[in-house]
Amino acid sequence: MKLEALRTLCAVIHHGSYAAAAPEVNLTASAVGLQIRQLETHFGRPLFDRSARQVRPTAFGIELADAVRDTLATLARLRDRGDMSVSGHLRLGVIESAQIALLPGYLRTLRELYPQVTVQISRGVSQLLLQDIKAGRLDTAVVVRPQAGGSRRLCWMPLRRDAFVLVAPKGCVGKGPADILQRYDWIRLDRSATGGQIAASFVERLVPGKTPWVDLPGIDAIVAMVAEGLGVSIIPKTRAALRRAYHYEEIDLGPSAPVREIALVCRASDGESRKILAARLAFEHASKLT
Repeated sequence: MKLEALRTLCAVIHHGSYAAAAPEVNLTASAVGLQIRQLETHFGRPLFDRSARQVRPTAFGIELADAVRDTLATLARLRDRGDMSVSGHLRLGVIESAQIALLPGYLRTLRELYPQVTVQISRGVSQLLLQDIKAGRLDTAVVVRPQAGGSRRLCWMPLRRDAFVLVAPKGCVGKGPADILQRYDWIRLDRSATGGQIAASFVERLVPGKTPWVDLPGIDAIVAMVAEGLGVSIIPKTRAALRRAYHYEEIDLGPSAPVREIALVCRASDGESRKILAARLAFEHASKLT
């Protein structure tokens, strides 16, 4: 049983539904439901009455939430304190998009709070970084969490959720995302990355059979191509600095937009290590700044 599942239980009771609680705990509604079922399996008792249209906590669910709420708050305060002594060498893997969006703020916070921690940074796509975590070649990594939730042998610490958008040349012609994708060449985010797989699945649902003009591995490179009028793409929402640097349209995909979850991940046995907790605190701080 993980502390994250208990936090999720408290969030569902507070908000009244899986969907409403999901943003608070940085999960999808289905992942919230999975964590609740895991808790029910662990305790051998139902936590919610699902016979009504809305989930209602059982007496035991309320009792459990009341028992852990103060403890969770205390742990959060302890985690957020910057006075724990941490030193040593941290082997960190980072996906390409996080190197620009999160890494500078992370390193600044880490240096300010934990100056005796040194960091060795490796770049890669999520799948390869996860292999390095499992093999012990990395201590922790910032990755896109698999849509299925990821291995239970790993400890997943949500950092942020990014909705995907359609990026197109300025003044593009079209009556919505599907029409624009049909009219223009598709610059596909490389499917070797989890984000690329998410984007490609969405395009297939929107415009079945659409073939890409070119595959590119980086969001910045895709935006540069789009700004030159060479095509359109489905990518995670871009950062403000990129929107200022290039002239292009960023079109919202509405409630059906796919979402990627950026998470800090480590081996389950390392989830409570001081170095990992320090890394988590610094990345959570960096996520709030972007």
